[in-house]
Amino acid sequence: MLRRILHNFATRLLTALLSFGIVWLTARYLGAAGRGAVSLFVTDCAALLLFIGLLGGSSLIYLAPNRSVWHLLVPAYSWATLVCGAGTALVGLLRPVEPGYLPHLLALALLQAFFSINSSLLLGRKQEGTYNLLNGLQVGLLAGGLALALIGLQWREVAVYYYAAYVAYGVPLLLSFRALYRLPDQWLGGRGLPATARELAYHSRGAHLSNILAFANYRLSYYFVAHYADARALGVLSVGVALAEAIWLIPRSTALVQYVDLVHATDKHAQVAPTLRIARLTLLSTTVAVLALIALPAPVLTTVFGPEFGAARPVMVRLGPGVVAMAVNIMCSTYFAGVGRYRVNNLTTTIGLAVTLPACWLLIPDLGIEGAALATSLSYLASTAFLFYQFTRATGAGVGDLVPGPADFAYLRQLLRRS
Repeated sequence: MLRRILHNFATRLLTALLSFGIVWLTARYLGAAGRGAVSLFVTDCAALLLFIGLLGGSSLIYLAPNRSVWHLLVPAYSWATLVCGAGTALVGLLRPVEPGYLPHLLALALLQAFFSINSSLLLGRKQEGTYNLLNGLQVGLLAGGLALALIGLQWREVAVYYYAAYVAYGVPLLLSFRALYRLPDQWLGGRGLPATARELAYHSRGAHLSNILAFANYRLSYYFVAHYADARALGVLSVGVALAEAIWLIPRSTALVQYVDLVHATDKHAQVAPTLRIARLTLLSTTVAVLALIALPAPVLTTVFGPEFGAARPVMVRLGPGVVAMAVNIMCSTYFAGVGRYRVNNLTTTIGLAVTLPACWLLIPDLGIEGAALATSLSYLASTAFLFYQFTRATGAGVGDLVPGPADFAYLRQLLRRS
């Protein structure tokens, strides 16, 4: 297990570093306003992708071991096309956008959706190496394309991000098709396709509702800041959020392996002890990383990103407690998703949203981006408290089970010697 975790962590660390490069490039060379515009576009794409998951998402991973990938792909692609078209039109109706914004949104949302679907199917077949390679390539191409345009060609407009993204998602998408073709699955002429589509829809609705609500918890503050402030403030906020959330590569690396193991395990209860052991070490690592991040002085941020971004440090400080709490949240929600108890995750994110909405409404008009960070952190803390309570009821675990002890470090040393 450790080798798989370390491999996922290394891949995600590389991805996080490249993502940091993307944040740095857009902030340094487009300024706070340009970075804010890019962040809003990325948030719009992410919103569309969430609704695409209502007929796909993690349920593709769940069903892939026992279903033809081609029978899963057809309904997922059809739904993605419908959602991207309707969602793009809705964005155009809800707020004024720049000329050309909507065509880029539609095209790039589709590319991301198809790539996400293909990647999920590969992961469901335990093609973790291919999955990590393709996702790493995607981020690398985006970072490289932006560097070429912004630094090499001195082309410093928001549109640069769109064109770099076409290459970054288009190439891995083509390669993902090649990987799918290598699987032994056969197209059976549509036989059983309706039943597979219904099963996918059944699992996706329950599994993905929590993701939609979680997105609202993560990014609703962006729309409040865009409304009450401006693109410059949103750009500063997005840098602070990106740096803080980069730490989640630690729990997400372990949770990915945990989820795949749970899906394939015949005895789900036997996975509780390994989950708790990994959760303890994950929480410790996340806490240390958060403390290191918030210790960075503001001059470091202005040196790296530009003079406008020193204000990102208070954002990170207020996000810190919530980021630590989310390490526990990610592990517990992965456990409930792996055993098919999606309702618990849905309730958890509903509670988080119930905190996010009034907190954003009350705090952002007066406190600006610091209020946005505080609102987000409060949401994370509230949802994690509820989720861990449900986890303790389901497994018999307690708060003490999150405190690492000598046995955990001995286990880690043993695994390191074996790897």
